[in-house]
This record gives sequence, structure tokens and C-alpha cells, in this order.
Amino acid sequence: GVAVVNDEGTSVFKAKGRIAELRKVADSEATDGNVGIGHTRWATHGVPNYENSHPHQSTTERFTLVHNGVIENYEELRNEYLSDVSFISETDTEVIVQLVEYFSNSGLDTEAAFTKVVSLLDGSYALGLIDNEDKDTIYVAKNKSPLLIGVGDDFNVIASDAIAMLQVTNRYKEIHDHEIVIVKRDEVIIKNQKGQVQEREAYTAQI
Repeated sequence: GVAVVNDEGTSVFKAKGRIAELRKVADSEATDGNVGIGHTRWATHGVPNYENSHPHQSTTERFTLVHNGVIENYEELRNEYLSDVSFISETDTEVIVQLVEYFSNSGLDTEAAFTKVVSLLDGSYALGLIDNEDKDTIYVAKNKSPLLIGVGDDFNVIASDAIAMLQVTNRYKEIHDHEIVIVKRDEVIIKNQKGQVQEREAYTAQI
């Protein structure tokens, strides 16, 4: 599935099966946007169907998330914080995005809410979050799952592997486990869990 944010809000396109099926859906819709996220999913929690496909959205559809990995304590987090939330899917990913909305509703800004949620997660994850109310930003974090920043000419991109970005850039920045990364078109800010900015130069890959 794919999600894009534009002036109208967030549009989500999903399809079961191969990428060609998603392309058919996307080609029939308006997919222009400021930022976008996408993911191909191998079923770890829940059967492979439309509802369990990524991206997942919070109840109000303000937040949209893709996630690669397995969250080991997602049921405990759902029971502790989200007992009154109606879930569409059976996935650990939907728990994460609903938690972001939960902490946002408690008064935290998006970066703080995302950071709080990441601190609660046990397991492996590579996360990409977009916010309807912040139309030029992707919030990123990883732990034990591959994720890399691609640095382009007037754009930035994230992917689980450099090869996935090679057609658009060969310059990359590494993300370390537990870091919070704010990705914009012309800026990448990397922070540790204490909120301290981490300076990191891009490197050129010879692939």
C-alpha cells in the first residue's frame, strides 16, 4: 500500500497481491502529494488481506504509518492505552499509529508523541509516520530492522535497502537504532532518544 499527503489530506491506496495490483489502483486515482510512504507486507500479525495491509491510519486518519518488523508487546500496549479504540486490523502496526494519536491527544506534539511511542516498543521496527497537519515531514525510527536515508537533489527518501533508492540517489545517511529522524524535502534531522541532534555526513555508495 501507499499513502500520500497533499492539501486535501492523506490518500491511502492498497491492494492485495503483487505490486502490479497496487499500480492498477494508484493509476486510477490522484496520487499527487508533498510526501508519501509505502510498504509491501509479509504477514506476521493477521492474515494477508486489505484490512491488514499497510499503511495503517489512526481513528481520525490524522496519522498514517508503515512498519517493517515485529512488536513483541503490542497486545500489552493495546490493553494499557487503547482499550476503548476500535481496531480495523489485527496488526501490531495499527497499535503503533493509534498510540501516536493517543499521546497527541494528551497534548504532545507529533515529534514528542512519536518519540514517546518508540520508547514503549519492544521488538524490531522500521517506522515511517506522516501527519495530516504537517504536510512536508516523515517521522522515522528503527530498531533491529534495516532503514536508510537517501539524500537527493532537493529531496530526501527512506528505504530498507540502498538498492531500492539507487535509481534516484547513491548518497545515503545511516540511521542507528532508537534514533528519531525528521525527514523533510530539504532537511534531515537525526536525534537520539534524549532529543540531542546527531550530526552525520552522507556517504556515496558504490553499488
